Amino acid sequence: MKKTPIFILAIITMIITSVSCVSGKKFNAMQDTGKQFMNERDALKTDNIGLEMKNRELEAKMAALEKEMASVKQEITATRSQRDKAAEDFNKISSRYNELQNAQEDLIRGNVKETQKLLTELQAAQENLQKKEDILRQLEQNLDTKKTSLDELTFELEKRNARLAELEKILDGQKKIVQDLKSKVSEALLGFENNGLTVTMKNGKVYVSLDEKLLFKSASWDIDANGRNALKKLAGVLEKNPGIQIMIEGHTDNVPYNPGSGQLKDNWDLSVKRATTVVRVLIEGSKIEPKRLTASGRSEYLPVENGNTPDARQKNRRTEIILTPDLTELYQLIDKY
Repeated sequence: MKKTPIFILAIITMIITSVSCVSGKKFNAMQDTGKQFMNERDALKTDNIGLEMKNRELEAKMAALEKEMASVKQEITATRSQRDKAAEDFNKISSRYNELQNAQEDLIRGNVKETQKLLTELQAAQENLQKKEDILRQLEQNLDTKKTSLDELTFELEKRNARLAELEKILDGQKKIVQDLKSKVSEALLGFENNGLTVTMKNGKVYVSLDEKLLFKSASWDIDANGRNALKKLAGVLEKNPGIQIMIEGHTDNVPYNPGSGQLKDNWDLSVKRATTVVRVLIEGSKIEPKRLTASGRSEYLPVENGNTPDARQKNRRTEIILTPDLTELYQLIDKY
């Protein structure tokens, strides 16, 4: 009878040792997965920055084209004025030339000296007329060149305007998707908003922010029943919107995490662990494809409120679920041009 407790104690010791080994392997796997997800997040941010830069470059090029068109139009107006002035001079000289010819015929039999004078004046007038005609011809050519340049600039501007209109149409569509998604999420989580949960729209994305008190106990990553209920309602909306990408970010305050003898080392570990726990609750029993979700930990380094007050630290302890529409169509349009 005395040997039985010792035998039971040995069995319990073996079970605890086995569980510790398995937990260590799972933790290492989750670390690798977290790194992969963070790399993918950074790549998406880089793509977004590139997109914004291309859009700014396009707007700058369009402004330069419009400025150049205005300059060409001014040159055309000035050239037309010069052409009209040259035509007026040409007409005056032609009239004078005709008068001199008539005078020559009247005086052909008269004073030879006067006739010679008239001939000299007539020759000078003829040369001046030829110069004016050459200037007029050159102005006409310049005007044609300016018109051609203006037509090319107008065509290029129309192309860029069409491209910008297409981009704006896609962006408006994405904006409507995000607005509709926010409305659906707010409706599904109506009972939780302003009770530890907020739903906002920013930078073309929907942010669902959940306070620590709604999901976790202090220094814990176990989700209570109330938080699990909120996440299940959100999962129901995400199931019906398969084109939405889902990023879960865990955030902590700036108080160092004291794990004691636990498996987590610091706030980085705690924030990642909370994010992966939320991921599992969202996909548990739902039809959400796991490849749509990314879990990441931001530790204490992205606070919503600076300061070391208890109120600031409470606001910073949160989990954010960031919902992003599919931008594939937008990237394809940019690559097309």
